[in-house]
This record gives sequence, structure tokens and C-alpha cells, in this order.
Amino acid sequence: MYHSIASHSKRIGIAVAALAILRAGIFVTHAQEGANVERLRTPEGVRLLMNKSFDDSDEARKEILELYKDLRVTDVLDGMDLIGLQDIGLMNKRIRPLWRDAERFSHRILGFAITVRHVPTNVRAGQNSFPDVKGFKKFKSEQYGRAPDAWLKVAKPGDVAVIDAAGIPECGFIGSNNSLGWAEKGLVGVVTNGGARDTDEIVKVKKIAVYCMDGYSSRGVRPGRLIAESYNFPINCGGVLVFPGDLIVADGDGVIAVPREHAMTVGKLAREIHTGDEKSRAGRFKRLGIPLDETVIVE
Repeated sequence: MYHSIASHSKRIGIAVAALAILRAGIFVTHAQEGANVERLRTPEGVRLLMNKSFDDSDEARKEILELYKDLRVTDVLDGMDLIGLQDIGLMNKRIRPLWRDAERFSHRILGFAITVRHVPTNVRAGQNSFPDVKGFKKFKSEQYGRAPDAWLKVAKPGDVAVIDAAGIPECGFIGSNNSLGWAEKGLVGVVTNGGARDTDEIVKVKKIAVYCMDGYSSRGVRPGRLIAESYNFPINCGGVLVFPGDLIVADGDGVIAVPREHAMTVGKLAREIHTGDEKSRAGRFKRLGIPLDETVIVE
């Protein structure tokens, strides 16, 4: 008798559990084109931090870029200080230029952020995930086929790719080949908390400025290490919250991201600071017998 009751209770428990699963919607049957299709329902989600609205017209972009032309990170930082944004937007000093060009300053960056976020893949190369070389090559091709550079379709001349590499140390998603493709799209630079690979060629060509963690090389390929997750949503890079469209200024002193809504105000203040410094240094150049150059103002 006890055994029968227990069995009956067990059957009831199983039925209740099955009903709960159905109510949770783990498997749902849909009528599609006259046929029943069993489909896995994915959990719903929402982005809690949304993008900002701003004027992204060619005229607005041009006005900002003209205002910031030749401004240094320190000028912009001083301008941010003056409106109460002390150290806001200033990236960790470990994010440094891959090279420095003291003659033409080709390592400097001025442009608008396209934000790109990568996440670690749950399949790792080198962990016996594939039976043979052919299997890994197939996986590698599939990963590249996921369009990790899909953000290029929205790139405009004067943009900067700001990339969150999710802390993966050995993954060189900036290489000698794809960086040239980015330059062809008009990108003026790349800023990342990761690294770059093929760095000898990138430095030799100097076609696109690269700022990365410790200015170091990260030699592995993306497949089996990182997956592109999203672009043009807020990300973290160098301890800074960067929104798409924020203004990126980078030079030998590091990288600063100016919130787009403050770009004009900060730029005007930074321009005053920079002009005063150029005039002052011109006088010192003369007194010290240093030939005047394009970094000073001659009155």
C-alpha cells in the first residue's frame, strides 16, 4: 500500500515537473508554413545601458574635427578638468602607441569611436577540441565567416575602432593585412585593451595608428580565442566607458575619450589652452636658439 502511494506520488511529481517545463517554454511548438516545428526558446534579454543621441551629420563631424586638429591629450584633459570631468575618459596609461613618430606625429589619433566588443570563445585551439588539422581549419574558416569585422560596414572616414578584447592576452585581431583594410575604409586608428600582431609590418607601413595594452604584440589568431559579440554599443576600454560616437584623442601621452555631448565645450577650452602654450613655447624656442617648427605659433 505504501509502495503504491509512493509510486503514485512519484508519477504526480514527474507530471508536475513536466508541466512546469512546458510552462517555462523550454520547448514550444509553432505552426510554420503548415508544419509543426519544434524550436528551442532562448531567454529574453535587454540592454540596460543604451546609446546616446547626437548629431552625426558630416557637418557636425567636420566642425568637431577642425576644432580638435593638432590638440594634444593634455590639452583635452585640461579642458575636461575645467568643466568638472577630471580624469573622466582618460584611459589607463598601459594603453600606449605601438610606435611614436617624432617627425610627422603619424602615431596620433583624432576621430570618432566605433565600439567593438569581443568575448572569449568556449572552444579553445590546442585543447584537443578537434580530431585533426583539417577539423581545426574548418572551425577556423567558420569563425572568420562569422564576420568579426562586421562593424566595418558602418565605418566612416575619420572613425576610430575602440575594441574590448575581454582580457584575452594572446589574440592579435589587429594584423598587417586587416588593418590595411580598415585604413581603406578611412579609419584613422585603433584603440584596444588587447594587442596587435604582425607588428613589424604595421610599424613599417604606418598606415593606421594602433594603441594597445603596453604597446605589445599578441600573436595568436582569433578563432579559438575570441568571438566578435557586438559593435556600436557602450563598452569598457582602459577603465573608460566609451559610447559609439565619442571623440577619441590619442598621442604619446595616452588616450582620452571625450563624451560626444561635451565635445564642443571641451574642444573650445582645449583650443585656448593649446594656443597659449604654442605662443609661450615659441618665445622659449627663440631664446634657446631652437629652430621654430609647426608645433609653435610665430607672431
